[in-house]
Amino acid sequence: MNGEFSIVNMEPQLVLGTRKTGPYKIIGDMIPEIYQFAAQNGIQIIGPPMYICHETNVEDATKADNEENADVEVAVPILKRGKETDEISCYELPSAKMVKTVHKGPYREEGATYEKLFVWLEKNNKTIMGPMREIYLNDPHAVSEEGLLIEIYTPIE
Repeated sequence: MNGEFSIVNMEPQLVLGTRKTGPYKIIGDMIPEIYQFAAQNGIQIIGPPMYICHETNVEDATKADNEENADVEVAVPILKRGKETDEISCYELPSAKMVKTVHKGPYREEGATYEKLFVWLEKNNKTIMGPMREIYLNDPHAVSEEGLLIEIYTPIE
């Protein structure tokens, strides 16, 4: 499954999200915060959580993570707008033409999938046109590391 690529058109999507600066490991704390906020405020979640990656190459991402200053954004698709705070808000992710691939296995091995993605992009003369998205299809507390599934979407021209 790792390393297969397709081009898809993503529709605009209303999400509840938050954005912080830090190492990528904070994603694991940010997603439950969003779910808790949605539950406390009656906001209906209609899809799996996602991470929106603003660093668009391996070097920048590695540097940002090591220096703990990555631009970390997480969001969940929602049915309609609801309560917002200074830290958690409702907004629309734009439509985009994207390259999709799936990573199966431990999160820590995701780098190999990204390497294949970057090789595919270069080989096919595609340029990254904005933040990438990772959609977490299952819960790391409910499945083994080997069973984890992440859809990776990369916007292209």
